[in-house]
Amino acid sequence: MFAIVGSGICGLGIGWRLASAGAEVTVVDSATAGQGATWAAAGMLAPQAEAEHGEEALLPLLLESRAMWAGFAAELEAASGIDVGYRTEGTVVVALDRDDHEFLEQRHTYLKSLGLDVEWLTGRAVRKREPGLAPAVTGGIYSPLDHQVDNRAVFKALRTAYLEAGGTLIENTPVDEIAMSGGRAVGIRLPDREIAAETVVLAAGAWSRLVPGLPEPSRPPVRPLKGQMIALQMDPAAPLVEHVVWGPDIYIVPRRDGRLVIGATVEEMGFDTQMTAGGLYELTRHAWETLPGIYDLPVIETWAGLRPASRDDAPILGASDIPGLVIATGHHRNGILLAPVTADAISGLVLRGETRESVRPFGPERFAAPARQREGLA
Repeated sequence: MFAIVGSGICGLGIGWRLASAGAEVTVVDSATAGQGATWAAAGMLAPQAEAEHGEEALLPLLLESRAMWAGFAAELEAASGIDVGYRTEGTVVVALDRDDHEFLEQRHTYLKSLGLDVEWLTGRAVRKREPGLAPAVTGGIYSPLDHQVDNRAVFKALRTAYLEAGGTLIENTPVDEIAMSGGRAVGIRLPDREIAAETVVLAAGAWSRLVPGLPEPSRPPVRPLKGQMIALQMDPAAPLVEHVVWGPDIYIVPRRDGRLVIGATVEEMGFDTQMTAGGLYELTRHAWETLPGIYDLPVIETWAGLRPASRDDAPILGASDIPGLVIATGHHRNGILLAPVTADAISGLVLRGETRESVRPFGPERFAAPARQREGLA
């Protein structure tokens, strides 16, 4: 019997893999399943467009998981009967003025130095690829392998596939604590029952640090990072864009049903998820400067989500210093992208005690205090 705390894309993905292998699995969430960062995301699978200086060690894991997505999506659609909106048009990053242009030229050089498959486009070539972009566009980077998926459809498919595989899902039920006995995690306590478990997987996103029952040094160093977003409605028969488009301080993600997702702010605001006038203004302004045709589109939704950011902005994946407790959190902006590798790596660890080589650098032990490391406690 295994228990998973958290029903986002990573928690349910792990649960699906475990249940599909014949294990008895219970996923528990204090809220409605999948309504956290998974629901709030944009669904971009773009490790190349988002590659950052200082995150080179994370890039191989991101690329590995991106390569798994086509198969993961097909398998998930076959298991659930739900189209997850996997799209392969690629991603375009655009410049709107001279400073943007020089910055993108430097980024292109940097991305090529990493061996990534990206192409420099002149302003004319960018607008030929996406005619709706602003006339001010001076150039850009085309990343053909940076794809997208409809994250909300993925959640619905995962929920269906997990339950069809025999998993149990408990929603709107807080975990009173992770049950401990003899220094080992042995299950989870809910308000009305206790669920015994051979292994507990902590996958509660931005709330992972707050789940009761763990000693302070063993709590994963995860904090919420707020992101506000907007959705507009295009005519599905005549969309303004086909590719995912990144402009200065903005990204724009088209869906097949005409929905146009615009995001996202980055705010250190704790667990506050209120929309703000400033956030809406900045998103709308930057999106309009990049794609002027949005001006007359109706706003159909606004929302804010909480990214689970770790201390070094990389995921926390692996066995904790508490026997019987495995951590799968801290994915920051890469939760959707890293879902396939997280599901496979953590289920393999739980079922067979195997640590996937590519996730070894991202274990919880990297945050252990030096004294505890010397004592062999982490």
